[in-house]
Amino acid sequence: MSLSRITALLCITCLLLQNCTNPQREESAATQSEATAAGRAIWSKEKANDWYAQQEWLVGSNFIPSTAINQLEMWQAATFDTVTINRELGWAEEIGMNTARVYLHDLLWQQDSTGFLNRMDTFLTIADRHHIKPLFVIFDSCWDPYPKLGTQREPKPHVHNSGWVQSPGANALKDSTQYPRLERYVKGVVSRFANDDRVLGWDVWNEPDNDTGPSYRAVELPNKVEYVLPLLKKTFVWARAANPSQPLTSAVWAGDWSTHEGMKPIEKVQIEQSDIVSFHNYDNPEELEKRIVWLKRYDRPILCTEYMARPNGSTFQSALPIGKKYNVGMYNWGLVDGKTQTKYAWDSWEKQYTQEPELWFHDVFRKDGTPYKQEEVELISELTGVAEPVEQ
Repeated sequence: MSLSRITALLCITCLLLQNCTNPQREESAATQSEATAAGRAIWSKEKANDWYAQQEWLVGSNFIPSTAINQLEMWQAATFDTVTINRELGWAEEIGMNTARVYLHDLLWQQDSTGFLNRMDTFLTIADRHHIKPLFVIFDSCWDPYPKLGTQREPKPHVHNSGWVQSPGANALKDSTQYPRLERYVKGVVSRFANDDRVLGWDVWNEPDNDTGPSYRAVELPNKVEYVLPLLKKTFVWARAANPSQPLTSAVWAGDWSTHEGMKPIEKVQIEQSDIVSFHNYDNPEELEKRIVWLKRYDRPILCTEYMARPNGSTFQSALPIGKKYNVGMYNWGLVDGKTQTKYAWDSWEKQYTQEPELWFHDVFRKDGTPYKQEEVELISELTGVAEPVEQ
């Protein structure tokens, strides 16, 4: 063998050894792999506030068409009611609403991921027609912990949210072998719409530590939070792995948030992992304003993603002006009275109602599109800027 050939082989061998043994190169490759798996970072305060500065004042409702009792009935192919969705989002647009909080469900992905994504796209087309950007809710811990695909049950007469279902249900929550399925759902949905400017954002988990109260307490997981807390952390990671251009959030909803240190562990995760801050409040205006002031310390955009329970003193008249004062996005519960029956109060699970309550709990419109209270839609229209101020 010639000397030049031997020299060439030695050089190649040295290069191979350098590539194999260079710890800096290995560390760089590992770091790159981890970054790809982790997706984007949590937004900085500056990025979050820059994003919010590009939005109008956000006003909307928690939306489900009046013909659906829950998330499954809203989205399954057999009951996906585009006619009603179009009509009712039109009523929202007429009073100046520009966003809507809309619930998804993991079983819809399991049932037919392609069809589900296509129906989401159809929904976004309808919403965009009405200049409404949805905030999609990925998981939810409220009401029935045992969801089932297929035909949904009929509403129990006069009972608030008698058919609403949790996602994931209790069986999936306590079975870690189903977590890869949940991961595929989160990543699949978020990645499909990660750069879609028709989507406002992603609400990762609604009221994750809610124990559903008296409605399902007897069959609820007694140690539910022990399952939810680690899965909530994973869900934020999965959603960020899809590199969404929209913000992630999860709303704190009960307890004392006056100091970060005093918050429950699950609330700390919700705040620390969110790009923008969100919260719920169904109390009087003084309590609403107090909680907004508490959350302003994070110097991030704030959304109140649930409010408006008239008998509690949480009304459009009491809450919306406060939201506008602090530039807080506001989502009331319920748009049109329908199969969810949320005009009845939470206590309808324990107290027998026999007719429509004189004072509705939630909802803005009757099924025919007439407002429950004309003065409410006039106020909403005025504050959102689609109507002139009404002279007093």
